[in-house]
Amino acid sequence: SLPAKLINGGIAGLIGVTCVFPIDLAKTRLQNQQNGQRLYSSMSDCLIKTIRSEGYFGMYRGAAVNLTLVTPEKAIKLAANDFFRHHLSKDGKKLTLLREMLAGCGAGTCQVIVTTPMEMLKIQLQDAGRIAAQKKLMAAQAQLSSSSEPVVERRTTATQITRELLRSKGIAGLYKGLGATLLRDVPFSIVYFPLFANLNKLGQKDPTVKAPFYVSFLSGCVAGSTAAVAVNPCDVIKTRLQSLQRGVNEDTYSGILDCTKKIWQKEGPMAFLKGAYCRALVIAPLFGIAQVVYFIGIAEFLLDMLPKHRA
Repeated sequence: SLPAKLINGGIAGLIGVTCVFPIDLAKTRLQNQQNGQRLYSSMSDCLIKTIRSEGYFGMYRGAAVNLTLVTPEKAIKLAANDFFRHHLSKDGKKLTLLREMLAGCGAGTCQVIVTTPMEMLKIQLQDAGRIAAQKKLMAAQAQLSSSSEPVVERRTTATQITRELLRSKGIAGLYKGLGATLLRDVPFSIVYFPLFANLNKLGQKDPTVKAPFYVSFLSGCVAGSTAAVAVNPCDVIKTRLQSLQRGVNEDTYSGILDCTKKIWQKEGPMAFLKGAYCRALVIAPLFGIAQVVYFIGIAEFLLDMLPKHRA
């Protein structure tokens, strides 16, 4: 049922995000730093420096936004894919690869309704620590006198950012980078869902019986990491476009083409792979867990228990 699918998708998203959020924070910071202003050399270096300067919970900056919005985001993504697969199938026959890709395209298009504002707010909170650390480093290098005021990071919340964007730019402010988000999420879903479905089928002894949970988990991990690396250039562009604050001497961008051109010219083609392994490490367990929860059907179990409990 649709309610069960939405509940399953939401639970899957909550569990997955809680497990991998620190890696996602490292990915955002690595993607946003530009040549000449590099604070972090790797994912582990980023996490260690974050803990030292911001404490353990510094790794979870922006997690509240993600945990709040990931439920509808994952629910829409998984349920929409099922919806399109159902309506694209003919008399219950196996979907062709093209139809599987079309179903994934539909799911990716639907999810950006929630994904874009969620990513927009999350990126501001995740990257705030990097910008503050960069300013402190620049101040130390300039050898400021002891009488100078120390650089203090102004802590902002998702609510404050949302109010400011709505006040200054309206609802369009929350959808900054929508085109780049579509450019990332639609190809991701086109690759992910058909790949997962076909890998998962390899573990089914009978087409009418679900594959074992570990097959769904591994299929989600492999399909997720493959799709994540494939669209990483789009994710780098999206992250740069959605960042409202810039570090010292960092470029600003007017759109997708301008961002692509400047990254290519100033940082080289390898810059489009920044954070790729972090993204793979985030997406692999995230979608592995999501698919296990979704296919096991926790919601169906809970909904089935309600009448029995009342009885």
